[in-house]
Amino acid sequence: MQSAAMIAQTISLNFPQIDLAGDCYPQPSFLQTQKRLQTLVQKYLRSDTLGDRLSDLPTQFSTPQPRPWKRLDWQNVDASQIIGIDPLVFLAILAGSADTEEPIRGYTQTSRQYLEPLHPAMARFVGGTVDDQDTLIELGLWEKEERQHAPALQKLYTQLTGLKLRLLTHTPRPHQPTGNVRDDLYHHGLHRIATEYGATCLYLWLMAHSTGSLQAVLEELLIDEINHMTKFWGFGRWLFPETSGLKVLQTLSHSALQKLWKQDQHSSLFHTLRRMTQVLHWEAWSWSNRVSFVWTFVIALQQIQIWHKTLTPEYLQELFGDRPPNKTHHHSNLELDSVHPVGAQGPAPLRR
Repeated sequence: MQSAAMIAQTISLNFPQIDLAGDCYPQPSFLQTQKRLQTLVQKYLRSDTLGDRLSDLPTQFSTPQPRPWKRLDWQNVDASQIIGIDPLVFLAILAGSADTEEPIRGYTQTSRQYLEPLHPAMARFVGGTVDDQDTLIELGLWEKEERQHAPALQKLYTQLTGLKLRLLTHTPRPHQPTGNVRDDLYHHGLHRIATEYGATCLYLWLMAHSTGSLQAVLEELLIDEINHMTKFWGFGRWLFPETSGLKVLQTLSHSALQKLWKQDQHSSLFHTLRRMTQVLHWEAWSWSNRVSFVWTFVIALQQIQIWHKTLTPEYLQELFGDRPPNKTHHHSNLELDSVHPVGAQGPAPLRR
């Protein structure tokens, strides 16, 4: 029978000293976890990396090419690679994330419908194209990349537990035009960017609490989310140059107040946040996990702001050209009111 010291030594030997988050510890302290988070944020949210992802968008308009994942070592994913968090909580987060990622078709088609009146190329990027009967005939690049996420999370869950994960279904909010296409897109786009940012922070946080082959799978999810968040963020900055921190806060506050009176047709970030805490089983998290998760949002935003300051009007015009005319109302009620999401289904805490 092995002594406790021998078992601890065996665990230590099985752990890499360095992984994608820097120094790795079988049982990291709160400060060690914070250091790992800081390393990940600085590594994956570098200004030049974000700039490269945004500059790629015009190319993807003309010749969309999905980003291939690297080869992953699924067989060596093991529960011992979960660190600094109760493994049951980690598994619950994976399950909630898979539920949220699964209805990607509903998310993409809603975004496509908000984008089509103002920017057909971006609409195609996120939601593909449909025929006269609203039947999807071409997948958007966003969907092609994101549709890998739910199956990957399910596979992780099965590899870690030996159990098959059954996803909970939820229907995303459909396209609900008010007649003001620019205002509708602003509200929807703000929600889309925020949820992609939230997903980015979640996968950064999960990578800080994992290592080895498990961490490598989460890295692929993270890279996808960063890529999409960056493209939506930069595109929105170009299309809505008048936006500001104050306008964002006013929009979110107005949406929350209207939601209370059930008058707002737009998605509410506060509603999404509340659902996120439910689906990710926030009530089961330790206080140290909660604090480090919130801190991840703070330091990630600080890092993104460095890149955000490089998005000058001159650079964005060079990248995307002239903005479309400021048409606030769409005059074809048939086009606005008769379009419905294609195959919409699924959940949504952290995202969408």
